[in-house]
Amino acid sequence: MRPSARPPALTAHTRGVRAVAAVAAVVTVAAGLAVRAGADGAFAKYAGSALYTVLLCTLVALCAPRARPAAVASTALGLSWAVEFAQLTGVPAQWSAHSTAARMVLGSTFNAPDLLWYAVGAAAAWAVQAGVRRRAASAAGRVAGAAVPR
Repeated sequence: MRPSARPPALTAHTRGVRAVAAVAAVVTVAAGLAVRAGADGAFAKYAGSALYTVLLCTLVALCAPRARPAAVASTALGLSWAVEFAQLTGVPAQWSAHSTAARMVLGSTFNAPDLLWYAVGAAAAWAVQAGVRRRAASAAGRVAGAAVPR
């Protein structure tokens, strides 16, 4: 492999983003399980839908740590919508009948309001990720500014 064709080495920033994304994924799963255990009805259903997309955002950020928050949220939203629209085919329902994992990931029945709640989850994840990036950039600027002699 030519030196210029090698993938760039993992930077401290990339490792940090991946670490935060991994922790966020665990926290999101815990939140989803807590909602499922402690609530029912519409709140639990739609909170679960929003958290599904938040989890996808964390996984996209884990896989693409240099991606901008808008790209991460858009990708996760697109995946969420694709899964929801796939439910119109009946294939996820067939797979879900035979696998708990498939039921958790793919669902089984199309529900139009889920499309809105996926967008809510993507927007929330975008806001958090954008805020964290701004704070990190601001902190890096302060550290870099402090190192410059005046």
